[in-house]
Amino acid sequence: MRLDRNQRSVYLLNYHLVMVVKYRRRVINDEISEYLKHRFVIVGQSYGINLQKWNHDQDHVHVLFRATPHTEMAKFLNAYKSSSSRIVKKQFPEIKQYLWKSAFWTQSYCLISTGGA
Repeated sequence: MRLDRNQRSVYLLNYHLVMVVKYRRRVINDEISEYLKHRFVIVGQSYGINLQKWNHDQDHVHVLFRATPHTEMAKFLNAYKSSSSRIVKKQFPEIKQYLWKSAFWTQSYCLISTGGA
């Protein structure tokens, strides 16, 4: 097991995140999933997030990632969900017929700490 380090601490913070598409619409295909994954990596860099694994179904995604003790999860998730929602609807306009309002994701999410698993 590889532990993460900074100047003053050693840590291992793993998380499992589930995010659901608004109204449980089945709009996520492989291309959209790859785009959402890429956005997760980009936004995560600013928050000390390291993507470990990404998986999707048509109406939700599962993400395993590592974080630092200083990561503000609520701010990170808000930044990711708002930017990915805005940009994915611009890049894939066909989604608008299923999601007529501005949101792509539901407001809720499931975030579980996984320890060393």
